[in-house]
Amino acid sequence: MPRKASVFFLGSFLMFLLVSCDSKAVFDEYQSMPNQWNKDNIISFKVEAPDTINTYNLFVNLRNNSDYKYNNLFLITSLEYPNGRTFIDTLEYKMAAPDGTLLGTGFADIKENKLWYKGYKAPFAFKEAGTYRFEVQQAMRKFGDANGVEELDGITEVGFRVEKK
Repeated sequence: MPRKASVFFLGSFLMFLLVSCDSKAVFDEYQSMPNQWNKDNIISFKVEAPDTINTYNLFVNLRNNSDYKYNNLFLITSLEYPNGRTFIDTLEYKMAAPDGTLLGTGFADIKENKLWYKGYKAPFAFKEAGTYRFEVQQAMRKFGDANGVEELDGITEVGFRVEKK
C-alpha cells in the first residue's frame, strides 16, 4: 500500500475511534425543542435495562442558548419501572453564575449541561429487567407568581443519558 494511502487509512481509523467511542454511555438520546419548552410538554425516553447487577449514573442533558434568562431550572421527573411503579421528583439545578453567565460546556451561544439525576449520592441499579420510562417536564415559576412559565425560552434540546459507573 502506498505511504499516502496508509497514512490516510490510519488517520481515518483513529478519527473513527475517537468519534465513536464513548465507553461509558449505555443510553444517550436527545429530543429537539423549538427554542422554548412549553410547561405542558412532557419529554419521554424509554430505556431497556442493560442488566440488574451493575450500577449506573443517570443524567438529564440540556442544551440551551443565551435566550435562557434564569439562574436556575426546576424540573419534575418521573422514573417508571417495568412493573409500573413510578418515582416522581422535583429537582432544581443551577444554570448560571451570579453574574448571569450561563453554566455548562460549549462554544459561543449554545451551552450543554449534564445534570445529575441518579447515582451521585447512592449507586443506581436497574433492579428489574425490562423497559424503564423516564419523563421530564419543566416547572419554572416567576418569583411571586403561582402560575408556571408557559414557554421557557432558550431550551433547544432535552436529553437523557445512562452511563456505566
